Amino acid sequence: MLEVVFTGLTSLLNGDLRMKGFTFLVMMPIYGLSVFLEHLHNRSRPLPWWIRGLMYLTTIWLIEYASGVILTGVLGDCPWHYTDKFNVNGYISLRMAPVWILAGLGFEVIHDFLDELPFEI
Repeated sequence: MLEVVFTGLTSLLNGDLRMKGFTFLVMMPIYGLSVFLEHLHNRSRPLPWWIRGLMYLTTIWLIEYASGVILTGVLGDCPWHYTDKFNVNGYISLRMAPVWILAGLGFEVIHDFLDELPFEI
């Protein structure tokens, strides 16, 4: 969902008033790898926000890069191709660092909210 919103807003900023957002079906299991952020979240909470943000960034980049390499090896292609001058082999982009840091810290807020709900999920 977040990727669809992000790509839709990006298309708007590029002049597409339709705000076309999208994702790829193969992304669903990759997003499932975010379960590994749970342990990181619980163990890193005493640390300052900027260290936690860098930890989330590193973990997300590792998952994104490894997934891109694996998909290219298995399918012969990767659904995303970063082409800006800050890309690393087209699989990750240093330009996305602030986005991934904010996403990781934002998910902390969602995690804490869900933990406070009065029923088990």
